[in-house]
Amino acid sequence: MAETDQDRKARMEALEAKLASKRVPDAAKRHQEEHYSQLNVAWRMVIELVAGLGIGFGVGFGLDTLFGTLPWFLVVFTLLGFAAGVKTMLASAREFTPGAPGDKEGD
Repeated sequence: MAETDQDRKARMEALEAKLASKRVPDAAKRHQEEHYSQLNVAWRMVIELVAGLGIGFGVGFGLDTLFGTLPWFLVVFTLLGFAAGVKTMLASAREFTPGAPGDKEGD
């Protein structure tokens, strides 16, 4: 028994209706993408802070080992690394804050 064009169209329309009922609305999809975008920004800021601390700690520890002055360089460079991490983190926050001073779009 051969399938006619009308039968195929009817099956195709039924399939399209079924797919349309299962699709995620655009508003919900946009909300999810925005949520993940904000999460990426938060992780980026945390990583920048930890990287600054880690680099400062490593440089300080290396200098202390080299010169035998433990813990002086370690403390100084860890604090400098923390300050650099905070500065970088604030620059990232400014980058994602619309209309903030120093923002490329707001200037």
